[in-house]
Amino acid sequence: MYSEPKFLPAGDLAVSVEFAAEIKPEANTRVRALEYLIQQKAVSGVVETVPTFRALLVDYDPLVISWDELVATLRSLIPQAQPEALPPSRLVEIPCCYGGELGFDLLAAAEKLGLAPDDVIRLHSAAEFQVYFIGFTPGLPYMVGKSKQLTIPRLEQPRTKTPAGSVGIGGGQCCIYPVESPGGFWVLGRTPLRLYDPTRPDPILLRPGDRVRFRPIDRSEFDRIAAEVEAGSFVVRVET
Repeated sequence: MYSEPKFLPAGDLAVSVEFAAEIKPEANTRVRALEYLIQQKAVSGVVETVPTFRALLVDYDPLVISWDELVATLRSLIPQAQPEALPPSRLVEIPCCYGGELGFDLLAAAEKLGLAPDDVIRLHSAAEFQVYFIGFTPGLPYMVGKSKQLTIPRLEQPRTKTPAGSVGIGGGQCCIYPVESPGGFWVLGRTPLRLYDPTRPDPILLRPGDRVRFRPIDRSEFDRIAAEVEAGSFVVRVET
């Protein structure tokens, strides 16, 4: 844990503000708070911000603001980068059909964990996850918050294709694959929701700081929701 954030150059057009040496909820909260303050104050010269588990990457235009000026500005915001600076988080419900052909790793994961498949589903759907950041592919949430009983090493041999909507666990994390892509997480189920849809005004469903709960559904409800999503009539349940 750093006593004070570190400001590290990331090439000649970005600075990485690192709040901790390891993944911690407190560090991620401060990362998101600093990003929010930068956006709210419209800091001159900042081109883009990219939050991660424990650091915030700040891309800037050196023709507008110098390194020293940017670091000084960011340093002045650090004391305010606290939980109270953030707006209330959202609670997003994600329907998930566990097991079967959609959750094709459930049985193997349960065996490796020494649990019954129903217990894996119960523990996973009872947890409240927090989205730390979005990355790897468009809209993919890196989430932490699952039961320690579900901590499992990632696949020794990552698969080359993981279907869009797959809900997986690996290490201490959970993720949802928004598009078909390679992946090394154990797939427990699948959601019919589209986490990334370029036709929507806001194409990314989840945001850093969101809280996520998974609601178990059967295959018939999965197919019904998928049809409503395709028709554009399904409304995702979101609470604040």
